[in-house]
Amino acid sequence: MWRKTAMVLALAATGAGCMTAEDRRAADEAKCRSYGFLRKNDAFAECLQRIDLARRADLRSASAFDPWDRPVIYRSIIIRARPK
Repeated sequence: MWRKTAMVLALAATGAGCMTAEDRRAADEAKCRSYGFLRKNDAFAECLQRIDLARRADLRSASAFDPWDRPVIYRSIIIRARPK
């Protein structure tokens, strides 16, 4: 029962956007435990690492997108003086 409560709280904090590092770690650990991994072994550590790497990749891809970063297309116009 406490696992479900922890997951609900973690998801609520994530949705609110005010998650501390400790809250994020608890949510990640709860997610790995929900996959069946046990704490204090290599598989659990790899699970946490993959979650962290995925989060970092998402942040990199989100920061790389800039809707205003488009190539500038122009055509030069030659203006000649009128003969006098």
